[in-house]
Order: sequence, then C-alpha cells, then structure tokens
Amino acid sequence: MNSFSGSKQEVISGMENFVSTQLKYLKPVEDSWQPQDWLPDLTSEDWIESVEAFREPAKGLSDAVLVVLVGDMVTEEALPTYQTLINGFEGISDKTGTDTSPWAQWTRGWTAEENRHGDLLNKYLYLTGRVDMRAVEVTIQNLLSKGFDPSTAQDPYRGFIYTSFQERATKISHKNVAKLAREQGDDNLQGICSAIAADEARHEKVYTNFISHIFEQDPDGAMLAFRDLMRAQIVMPSHLMQDGADPNLFDNFSIIAQQLGVYTAKHYSEIVEHLVRTWNLENLTGLSSKAAEAQDYLCQLGSRYKKLAERSQRRKSRIEHRKFSWIFNREV
Repeated sequence: MNSFSGSKQEVISGMENFVSTQLKYLKPVEDSWQPQDWLPDLTSEDWIESVEAFREPAKGLSDAVLVVLVGDMVTEEALPTYQTLINGFEGISDKTGTDTSPWAQWTRGWTAEENRHGDLLNKYLYLTGRVDMRAVEVTIQNLLSKGFDPSTAQDPYRGFIYTSFQERATKISHKNVAKLAREQGDDNLQGICSAIAADEARHEKVYTNFISHIFEQDPDGAMLAFRDLMRAQIVMPSHLMQDGADPNLFDNFSIIAQQLGVYTAKHYSEIVEHLVRTWNLENLTGLSSKAAEAQDYLCQLGSRYKKLAERSQRRKSRIEHRKFSWIFNREV
C-alpha cells in the first residue's frame, strides 16, 4: 500500500534547500580514498613480493572472521539494489539519471562513495587467496537477482528511517571486524574496515538529519512511519542471500556474526535507543492521539529488545558447526 500522502509530498518537495546543506558530507572525489590506496601495486616490478607481503597477515584470520567479512562484502556489493530502492521513493527519484536536484545529487554521490566499499573488500578477499571467489560471486549474483524488501514501500519517511538504522548497523559491523582484524594481526584489513566504517558514519549523519528535519515539519507522519517500520521489523539488506548450497545461508552468517560480537541482537536494540534519542522522541509534544501511542511504543521498544537480547545471551545453546561454501565448505 502506498502511504505517501499529499502532506508528505509537500514536506519532501520543501526539503530541497535543506538537502543542499547536507551535500557537504559527501567528500570530493579528489579527497576520497580509492580501493587501490589499500592494495598492492600490480604494476610495480616487485609486485609478486608485494602481494606475498599483503597475503601474509591474512593467513592469521580465523575462518569465522572470513565468513563475516564475506557476508559484509556481499551486502556491500548489492549496491545497485539499494540505489534502485532510494530512487523509487516518492519525490526523490533521479528522473533523467543526471538530474541536478539536491535529492538526485545526494543519491548519486552516496552511491559513488558506497561503491568503493564492495570493490575494495572484494579485491582484498581475492588477493588473500583465503576464500572460494566463485562461490562468493555466485552469492552476489543471486542476491542482486533476488533484491530485498525493507517494508518501506515508496515512502521516503520510512525509507530514510531505514537507511538511518542500516548505516549505523553497517558502521558497527565494519568497526568490529576492524577490531578482530587487529587482534588477529592483519593491519591491512583493520585499516580497510576502519575506512569503510568512517564513510558509513558520515552517511548515517545525513540520513538521521533528513529524518530530524522531517520530524520538525511533520512529527505525526514521521512518528507513525517509524512505528510502522519497527512493527514490520528491520531486515538486513542481504537477508535473501543464497549460494545455491545452503538454504539458510543468511541465518548461518548472522549466527557467526552474533557469536563474534560483530553484529548482535544487543546492537539492534542499541540502535533503536540511539535513534529515539537522536530524534528526541520522548520530548515531542502536540502529537495526535495515534502518533502519541506510536511515541510510547517506540520509546519503550529499545529496552524491550535489550531484555530479549539479554535473555538470549544467557541461554546456553548447543554449538553447531556450519559449512560455508565461501571457505571451501569448511565448518565454522
């Protein structure tokens, strides 16, 4: 169902000047890192030695870290799906592909920065020789073919709440992989994941600013959109990933991420609480009765999720070993 009302259209169309002020968070291309900055130079005379030196610290990475890293990379590589999603939001679309509207400039600039992430992680994994790249590539193609449904419909309110949540979740995941890489002796990977996490932090800032502005203009509509999205539950962008071998691939990848502390149920609850604080939901007044009910629901939601996460953490579950095609069907 399309929940994009006339009042929402007015808010979104009236945001262009504000969106223009947010373009400063996009880095000029000449000031941006590029994947090659982190990789061996294969044009140099000593390229073989450079590759060997690059691969050496990656030998110390555990299979579990490799699985999480592949899952994160596959998620980043599905970027065309995410750009398509944003361009489908009412009032946001880049109608010609070269529109000069602030919304179009943001979406293309965001996509251009995000594109480096999957590109770099893909090349890193290829050069390490630690993973089955064909199995990884099959997973990427499958995910792009499947797409994903974040329950935003064409509503930019829901859409930018979703991206606010997801950019923070991705930042947390990359930061925690960087920490594991440092602990396991791969400074190259630590630097790579830290650089990607820094990009995600800038992008998170903009998307949360979009919603802050929407709350100022249409608090009822924003509150109800946030409630609707949380009732549908936030799904991860790669929840439909398949490798043709494991029908439960995403669930198994998520379990490993949880076990390593890369991205957990506790992180989910903390992101909800963070967004409630960021948008100052507890202190909003003058809401309609429906929006006030949604406000109560949202302000309590983070603590509810946190209790569920704590109960789950205390529960001792049987350790099951899972095979992943990405690492040549080894068990983790």
